[in-house]
Amino acid sequence: MLGFSGTREWVYPQSIKGKFTTLRRWTFLALHLILFVTPWIVVGGQPVLLIDIPARQVFLLGSIFTASDSFFLLLILLFAAFALFFFTSLWGRLWCGYACPQTVFLETWIRPLEIWIEGDRVQRRRRDQQSWSFDRVWRKVAKWAAFLVVSLLLATAIVSFFVPARELWTGSAGGVAYSFVLIFTALWYLDFTWFREQFCNFLCPYARFQSALTDDETLLIGYDPARGEPRGGKGAAADGRCIACNKCVVVCPQGIDIRNGFQLECIQCARCVDACVSVMDKLGHRTLVEYTSMAEQAGKNVRRFRPRTVVYGGLLVALAAFGFTLASQRLPFEATVNRVPGSLFTVDPDGFIRNTYLVQITNNKPGETPVDFEVIVEGIPGAEVIAQDVQLASTETRTLPLIVRVSQDQGLGRTTPMQVRVVTPDGEIGISTTFKTGADVDSGTD
Repeated sequence: MLGFSGTREWVYPQSIKGKFTTLRRWTFLALHLILFVTPWIVVGGQPVLLIDIPARQVFLLGSIFTASDSFFLLLILLFAAFALFFFTSLWGRLWCGYACPQTVFLETWIRPLEIWIEGDRVQRRRRDQQSWSFDRVWRKVAKWAAFLVVSLLLATAIVSFFVPARELWTGSAGGVAYSFVLIFTALWYLDFTWFREQFCNFLCPYARFQSALTDDETLLIGYDPARGEPRGGKGAAADGRCIACNKCVVVCPQGIDIRNGFQLECIQCARCVDACVSVMDKLGHRTLVEYTSMAEQAGKNVRRFRPRTVVYGGLLVALAAFGFTLASQRLPFEATVNRVPGSLFTVDPDGFIRNTYLVQITNNKPGETPVDFEVIVEGIPGAEVIAQDVQLASTETRTLPLIVRVSQDQGLGRTTPMQVRVVTPDGEIGISTTFKTGADVDSGTD
């Protein structure tokens, strides 16, 4: 690794096949489908997921969320945090080994390209130890060029969640969008060509606090020293001890030796498990590296459901139920009522007292069909209401004048509460406000 006082020691992980490697490939395929296909799916005329930062809107599964829905963002962040705590307490660094973009992209794109262009571990290592030659130069240039193309492709796919995919991929998006594509391209390119496992070891905070989220009963990848030690020597193959083949070490993308025990660099990718299985199966013995726990290795009973997992699981269920309840009651439009600035009331020539308001309505319902909105005023008997019904397209916002007139003969006090209802076929929003008069000025009473 690149230490604070040392030089970079490159890691050359060897290719490996096995049950967990196959599982990870299927997982990576599913994640790539989400990355590349999701921005192109349209629901109700809008992308199934689009985070429009300039407009402060999020299109999600046929719904449009705005800044007024920020509480949902808080719920999502809390859910993600407790989900991380819950799954880590049960299965360790499941995220790192099977879903982290760093792992997914390196294993899906970068390592296969390296093998294709430069060969497997032994060839790459031997070539890098030699002096520069034409063969080494053209392979490096070809590899770095391929990494640049992959970085650009992945960066564009990521930005597609923030800019409509059709605009971005056809070159019709704005300059800001392509600036972010270049920024992400540069970051991924730096990571693929040089940083790699150092990100997990030195930058990722998850590795630092994972020990606080795990306990003796957490499922981790571990080496069984009781069966494996002492390593090598005569008879090791026969009695199932570690034969010191070091295959679990050479396949590790983090460059660690799992036999040294729990280490923060381990991303729990299970490549070492597949490596040990491939060797021990041939010898007729059970693998020495496997998914286990410290409690299991000590011969204790393992509880999958214990206080911390029950608490985390309960919080996840509560957050999910609360979020779904709020989402089911949420209306697909917003409405606000504000008094015209600088005007409390006006006495018209016919003796009526007039209050003027501004009603702002935003249609957050996706689709091509406009929605009809009606403004109704309640709470003031005999009031004359001048309001305009309106039809709004999806994501359209309009501000409408609302005039409420009341005869002075009504004898209203200085402040009278009233309610403005904005009604659509999908539901209604009631907004409380007040009607002002000059009663206290004329009579000296409220």
